[in-house]
Amino acid sequence: MKVAFFEVYERYKGKEIALELYQPYLSLIPSSFTITQQKLTDHNIRKQEKMNLVSAEIRAKSEVYRGDELCQEKTKLLLKEVGLPNGLLPLKDIEECGYEKESGFVWLKQKKSINHKFEKIGKLVSYATEITAYVEVGRIKKLTGVKAKELLVWVTLNEIFVDDPPSGKITFKTPTALFRTFPVSAFVIEEPVKEVKNEEEEKEVKKEELKEVKQVGNAVEVQEV
Repeated sequence: MKVAFFEVYERYKGKEIALELYQPYLSLIPSSFTITQQKLTDHNIRKQEKMNLVSAEIRAKSEVYRGDELCQEKTKLLLKEVGLPNGLLPLKDIEECGYEKESGFVWLKQKKSINHKFEKIGKLVSYATEITAYVEVGRIKKLTGVKAKELLVWVTLNEIFVDDPPSGKITFKTPTALFRTFPVSAFVIEEPVKEVKNEEEEKEVKKEELKEVKQVGNAVEVQEV
C-alpha cells in the first residue's frame, strides 16, 4: 500500500486533488500534502500544466497579439508563409494568438468554441476555445483543439500537411493514423486585393491630372467656315 500511495503522491505532488483519490491511504499521507474536496481529473491537471507552460516559458519569447482583427490577420499571414491555405483556421472573436519562431509553437484563444462547415467539401469542423500546434513549412503537427465530424462521430485531428512537391491536395490525420485528403482550394479564402501606391506614383498621377485640366482650359473650339 505504501508503494501505491507514493506513486500517487509523486504524480500529484504539490497539487490539490480529489479526496476520494487517495482515501485508502489517509493514514500514510504526510501533513504537508494538501487535501481538498475539489475534483480535479487527470485531464484538468494536464491542462493546467500546459497553460502554465504556454504562459511562462513560451510566452516570454513569443510574438503575442491580442484582438480579433489583428489575430485574424496574423493567423492568415502565418499560414500563407508556411505554404498552407489561409482559411484553415476560421476562428471567431479571437482574444489572443502567439507564435514562438524557434520551435514553431503557436496558440490561439477564442471566446467560445465554434463549428465551421467548409462548404466546398461539405465537412463540419469543431474548433475549441484554445488551439495549439507546431507549424513548419507545409505542415501543422501536434495539433490540439480541432475535431472533424465523420458520419455521427467527432474525430480528433492532430496533423495537417500538403504534399511536397505541391499536388493541390491537403491531408488531415488523426492520432490513430487515419487520414483524409481534400483539395487545397476548399480551404482558401479569397482576400480583397489592396492597391498600394507609393508617394512618387501618387505625385505623378496628380501631375497628369493637372496637365489634363490645363489642356482643357486652353482648348480652342474650331468651327468649319
